[in-house]
Amino acid sequence: MSALPVPPPSAREHFIAGLPKAELHVHHIGSASPQTVARLAAAHPGSPVPADPEALAAYFTFTDFAHFIEVYLSVADLVTDAGDVWTLTHGVAADMAALNIRYAELTVSPYSQISRGIPAEAFVEAIEDARTTAERDLGIVLRWCFDIPGESGLPAAEVTADVATRLRPDGLVSFGLGGPEIGVPRPQFGPYFDRARAAGLHSVPHAGETTGPQTVWDAITVLGAERIGHGTTAIQDPRLVEYLVEHDIPLEVCPTSNLATRAVSSLAEHPLPALVAAGVPVSISSDDPPMFSTDLNREYAVAADLLGLDDAGIAELALAAVRQSFAPDDVKVSLAAEITAYRDGSAG
Repeated sequence: MSALPVPPPSAREHFIAGLPKAELHVHHIGSASPQTVARLAAAHPGSPVPADPEALAAYFTFTDFAHFIEVYLSVADLVTDAGDVWTLTHGVAADMAALNIRYAELTVSPYSQISRGIPAEAFVEAIEDARTTAERDLGIVLRWCFDIPGESGLPAAEVTADVATRLRPDGLVSFGLGGPEIGVPRPQFGPYFDRARAAGLHSVPHAGETTGPQTVWDAITVLGAERIGHGTTAIQDPRLVEYLVEHDIPLEVCPTSNLATRAVSSLAEHPLPALVAAGVPVSISSDDPPMFSTDLNREYAVAADLLGLDDAGIAELALAAVRQSFAPDDVKVSLAAEITAYRDGSAG
């Protein structure tokens, strides 16, 4: 039986594909392409991760958020030396550049690889070399968010804070907290965020994805959050929504991720439209794109459907991500100008 023909891209898909973009919530390990993951799995025959790219789609089908974390960590187990780190990082940058992503803040969990035997200095050197090489050769500007994997507790927080403040790579702009929210209260990480913020790093913890609004409050009041990773359950608390609007605290929204991890039961029930209607600042991101069979272009299309956006509205999403980013001022100015010129040229 012959394969069904692939329909040509719609006008909207064509517009999104050409749109210059910034991405603010995307994970280092979780962005490894199926081909990269399969190559790494083939080098580790004892791993549960399939060495066949085709089989990864089934492996990346999650029953709930806890299952997602289990699978995510199994992929992290495949990155065992600095060469693997460089290959992964540069490959992620190349995949992003192909989507016309001009700037990205990549969430990196140093503890995940340091605890697997890669020296901290070698890890930092590898990601920095990949970053500068990608900017030179691919034209994409990368910055780092060093992220505590919450499931690993306070030892992981100590290592992450130490690497962030002692080694402080040039690309590092922010400090985060990921992993499961259930059973991992935000306040225990307060002292580590205090250290990072004192060193000049921005605070961008995950909160309010699989737990309720109190987790978002904790991220703001204890961790000093300037942006919130996910934060979608904030819609359940009108006072919190008002606070986010009043204090201009953006949410990094990843619609397909929320569906894949069962944080929402359907896209039709996603709170993004209600958050936007209330005036909460948002940006659109892909989180762990190959694991969720998505990419940033698809997430823009999903968001456009949920919000009823035309091309100008889609371009405004791209501009919002630039405004909410921690990019250098010259990058913000040039990228915003590029987005505006593309929007105006497409309209013409």
